[in-house]
Amino acid sequence: MELSKKNIHMNRWKTHATTQVTLDDDFIVPDTMDDAEQVVLSTGDIQIESSRAQGEKVVVKGKLDFRILYRKAGGGLQALAGSMPFEETINVPGLEDRDYTATSWELDDLNAGMINSRKMSVKALITLDVSAETLYDVEAAVDVAEGSTGAEVKALRQNMEVAAIAVRRKDTYRVKETIALSGNKPNIDNILWSEMRLCSSACRPMDGKVRLEGELIVFVIYDGEGENDTIQWLEESVPFSGELELAEAVEEMIPQISMRLVHKDIEAKPDYDGEMRELEIDAVVELDMKLYEEEEVELLSDLYSTNREIVLETEEACFDKILTKNLCKCKVAEKVEVSHSDRILQICHSEGNVKIDETEISNDELNIEGVLEVKLLYLTADDSEPIQSSTEVVPFHYTAEAKGITPESIYQMNTGLDQMTAVMIGGDMVEIKAVINLDLLVLQPVCQPVIASASEEPMDLQKLQKMPGIVGYIVQPGDSLWKIAKKFHTTVENIMETNGLTSDIIKPGDKLILVKEIARG
Repeated sequence: MELSKKNIHMNRWKTHATTQVTLDDDFIVPDTMDDAEQVVLSTGDIQIESSRAQGEKVVVKGKLDFRILYRKAGGGLQALAGSMPFEETINVPGLEDRDYTATSWELDDLNAGMINSRKMSVKALITLDVSAETLYDVEAAVDVAEGSTGAEVKALRQNMEVAAIAVRRKDTYRVKETIALSGNKPNIDNILWSEMRLCSSACRPMDGKVRLEGELIVFVIYDGEGENDTIQWLEESVPFSGELELAEAVEEMIPQISMRLVHKDIEAKPDYDGEMRELEIDAVVELDMKLYEEEEVELLSDLYSTNREIVLETEEACFDKILTKNLCKCKVAEKVEVSHSDRILQICHSEGNVKIDETEISNDELNIEGVLEVKLLYLTADDSEPIQSSTEVVPFHYTAEAKGITPESIYQMNTGLDQMTAVMIGGDMVEIKAVINLDLLVLQPVCQPVIASASEEPMDLQKLQKMPGIVGYIVQPGDSLWKIAKKFHTTVENIMETNGLTSDIIKPGDKLILVKEIARG
């Protein structure tokens, strides 16, 4: 018997493992820097240097680059920078050499404090997550040659929706821009502190390329030029857009793309008049791209003949099916009280970080609980401590529609901020508003048998002779016309014609007349 076969390239999520890394170290203030009196701000960036699989383990090596802004004992601000290396081994049961692994990370907590005026303590908590996918090929029958048995072969076909990763690629996009100081700002003498974050980012596939866009939020604290100039700051939004060549990309592909800043540099530059009134921005955005392609494949799921016995060999094929792709926007609005002994004059800067605490699947929905962690930098009425900071936590809840989702489903979610504002509304009350992006992709693992091969054997005549030529039958739960026809040695067409059926839909309790059919070989 000749079967036409198709090679199906399968992609399936296998597992993921999570671990937390605690970093704790002390750092000496260099002799070239002034004594510290108070920590004002701290921030950190994680750099993953390598992630390699070793058996059922993945070894992740990286470092935490931190910066601390502190008030000097004699007044004014200064920044201390340093790195904390780490290496962590993560157990991933079932991991094989052929599997593809991806590592993601999150800085859950960073706490910098003073031990004394010449020594700082830095503590951090990092979450590392390793996911594993397996790629494999399955050869399955899609058709059977007509007349290969000397009689018509009855074939049952089924349609499978297969979602496979068509493109998996990492790439980078560079943003270089110049920001000019406004006329009311003094020249830059020395940059004390700088921050850059990605906002309102989006990326979509096009034919032969991907299109990306977003904003860089740039915040700088600097010493103004001249003895009488106080500490200055500015915050600017730098929009960007562009394209990356990607030959395999097709517009109809379903994207799951995360964007992350992996390099950010801000440097003061002279303008045309030679005055230090420009900031040169150099940023590198890393794109971790996965483009899924849905394909509907028609496979043979069963065969039989009325003049031969057909013996089928099957094997299990497992693949992922896309349940939903949903870009959710969760609006957050909350009033918080910032506790400080002196009156808050003005908010200089606000920065938000989305953290997911818990997810729960229920009734075609994914319930998401999380917090928006907001860092505020503000001016106070205390001349000895004019700049202070605080971190406020705003909880949020969102219910994302995901029809068909089950506890066995696998979901990927990228988070981000579209916009965020923090405004004084009187006293020490601050109103925080934000739009949180939740980019959700839900996959459903599906495993089912497919026909790998088929062989012919002579009909068992004794068994056939024992079967009645005509029989009345009451449809049972789980029956189909195909199952009944194969069991009673007839055809679906014969049953429909004998019983005057206009549709192959039957239900339990229906009564049928079945006539045995014997085809001549």
